[in-house]
Amino acid sequence: MSAYVNEYALQFTLRPPTTALLVIDMQNATGSLEHGLAKKLRAEGRLAEAAYRFERINTKVVPNTQKLLSTFRRLGAPVVYVTYGAEQADYSDVARHIRAFVTAISNRAGNPEHDIVDALKPLATEPVLNKTTMGAFGSTGIDSRLRAMGVSEVVCVGVSTNNCVGMTAMEAADKGYGVVLVSDATGTCSDRMQNAYEEMFLRLWGRVATSADVMAELDRNAMPRAAQ
Repeated sequence: MSAYVNEYALQFTLRPPTTALLVIDMQNATGSLEHGLAKKLRAEGRLAEAAYRFERINTKVVPNTQKLLSTFRRLGAPVVYVTYGAEQADYSDVARHIRAFVTAISNRAGNPEHDIVDALKPLATEPVLNKTTMGAFGSTGIDSRLRAMGVSEVVCVGVSTNNCVGMTAMEAADKGYGVVLVSDATGTCSDRMQNAYEEMFLRLWGRVATSADVMAELDRNAMPRAAQ
């Protein structure tokens, strides 16, 4: 990748009071082997087509998101959950280009598919914002919520890297937030898609970092200045 553009990348620091963790679309609809997409593909004898996706979710996205949640909560940093899916019974409120998919996997509020996976359930104090578009900023009011919380940086995790996570991350950058895409807590359908999106995101959109790097930076900046 050409290096010249890196000279103009936004510089920012992750600090617990101003950095929010966005847990994006970690729902049964496309994140569980028992519901939604996996259930549909299994019935069709095609579950092997999504083997990479679910292995990455189970071995990387979920465990690393759990670690990030633990760190954010310990430090008192904001955590915001984002879901996607219909709120209307006929799915008519979902954006046209994803409506057929959302309908096919029964991703509607009130259905188990819409629920957040058990391993990553939010605390009662953590907001859950539902979107009907790919990006959270298009249909949730998340921008005003984050600004009211004093947030200026966001850390994005979840699925899918090159769809809803990526769109939300790019929207956040365009709104002026410093954005980190967590490489080992996001997932999609192949290494090629994951790597391609990460390479693209580094071109002026934001940073790509591991969960360990994010946690270390937050811990470092949570220390009293005199102790540093």
